[in-house]
Amino acid sequence: MTDNAPVNAAPNICLPPGAAPIACVDIGGTKVAVSLVDAHGIRGRIVEPTVKTGESDALSRQVIRMLDESCAQAQIKRERIAAVGIASCGPFVMSKGLVELAAPNICGGLAGAARGLPNNWTSALLEAPLRDVFADVRIENDGIAALQAERRWGALQGMDHCAYVTWSTGIGVGLCVDGRPLRGKNGNAGHAGHMFVSDNSDALCGCGNIGDVEALVAGNALPRRFSSLGYPDTASILTAARAGESRAQAIVDDACRILGRALYNLVVTLDLQRISLGGSVFWHHRDYLLPRLQEHISGKLPALTDGFALRPAGLGDRVGDYAALALVA
Repeated sequence: MTDNAPVNAAPNICLPPGAAPIACVDIGGTKVAVSLVDAHGIRGRIVEPTVKTGESDALSRQVIRMLDESCAQAQIKRERIAAVGIASCGPFVMSKGLVELAAPNICGGLAGAARGLPNNWTSALLEAPLRDVFADVRIENDGIAALQAERRWGALQGMDHCAYVTWSTGIGVGLCVDGRPLRGKNGNAGHAGHMFVSDNSDALCGCGNIGDVEALVAGNALPRRFSSLGYPDTASILTAARAGESRAQAIVDDACRILGRALYNLVVTLDLQRISLGGSVFWHHRDYLLPRLQEHISGKLPALTDGFALRPAGLGDRVGDYAALALVA
């Protein structure tokens, strides 16, 4: 069933008077967002395209520079920051106990030149350069961090068996069973976007897989697959589908079938109560996409799907910001 309760308003988080400020960083395949939180609330928010050129430490250097700019905007000295929470796309790899990113939408060395990314990185430095500057750095996969934010402030409050799924540049997932978020050996649990679902040879994922969920339906996958039909981006496909164009409708229906089946697999594998959905692809067309995704779950194996709810993210299009905040607030 779908739950038609209204989307929650994003909370206004303030620290106690006199508390040291904390920093929040949201790293995605398309953009990086940073902000600070203190007794006045969330301040100094800056957003930039994710750096994908230069040396493999370019992304971490971008984050440090943006945090400095955020501090200047909020008139907070960098030395006062008590902790930095980072919600980042993954997967993560560990080097000397510190997190590096092996993110398919950032690291061009994973799938090679055919993927079109402007670097040959197989991993991007993240934690080590930040720890040279900040004493307390906490990094979590963005799906897991968003899950925690949604459980704390959003659409998954009170849920012990739930998931958060983002349909954005990539497909990210955070999973919770028996009240415990699942993390895995390197913090990579929930990378369900890389489940194989097709042998489609035109669907190359940034991780090197051909035919996984992300390669078929992610926000950067649809234009790669269908630009020859006159669709320069995912938004143009969805706009055309909503306007009644049959070819675009067929593309969107197929994407919803693929992602809807992936959601069904999560529900029946983990016996979930609820999944909240966010991400730029979903969020801006949620009224159109939600029922199309739901139809691939409802009525199938009722012993496991009855009572399940598919909901828009309670934190809306700010879920990434609150994901980082949930790690340190």
